[in-house]
Amino acid sequence: MNEFRIAVCASGGGTNMQAIIDAAESGMLPATIVGCLSDRDTAGALDRAARHDIPTAVLDPKTYDTTEAFGEAMRATLSTWAPSLVALAGYLKKVPAAVLKAYPERITNIHPSLLPAFGGKGMYGSRVHEAVLDYGVHWTGVTVHLVDAAYDSGPIVAQRPVPVRPDDTVNTLQERVLQVEHQLYPAVLRAFALGAVDIEKRTVTLQNDFSLSSS
Repeated sequence: MNEFRIAVCASGGGTNMQAIIDAAESGMLPATIVGCLSDRDTAGALDRAARHDIPTAVLDPKTYDTTEAFGEAMRATLSTWAPSLVALAGYLKKVPAAVLKAYPERITNIHPSLLPAFGGKGMYGSRVHEAVLDYGVHWTGVTVHLVDAAYDSGPIVAQRPVPVRPDDTVNTLQERVLQVEHQLYPAVLRAFALGAVDIEKRTVTLQNDFSLSSS
């Protein structure tokens, strides 16, 4: 079997990236983490990558004259790592067209709600959980989806629900959702690594009764 190579893009602390690294190092995820790209040189994800000898790169879109120039730089940087799949893990910038074209149906993202609810531009992190509590829903959750040209709109690969408790705060809800993210994302990436994912337009299915149960 050819080596399955994952490049991670992250803007923040990188806890989902750490979950991916841990899964790869434990053998649960049969893949090599080949690089970490961030738009912020202060991102904690870069430090996590460095501690595991994973190459890093920082590309700030504001330093490029056009979105096309930034997109080409991001595509070129990712290509040096030759990833089989690009995993967004708290990456807050829209993926440029050049990167989408280079990795069709090979870019994933994780979102802290049951999309399409509480998604879209500007909906990330604590903002999502605040909106969930303000709306008064009884269930939220986690979604892993393929990335397309719009925010949080790509085909859904997997979802897992999380109950909203009457006494939840933004912090308590975020912590419980994050625990599920750390379980679900490596499991979904394992399915990709094993070639167990079928994609037909917006319908994504897993082959051969593949299980996404918690590792």
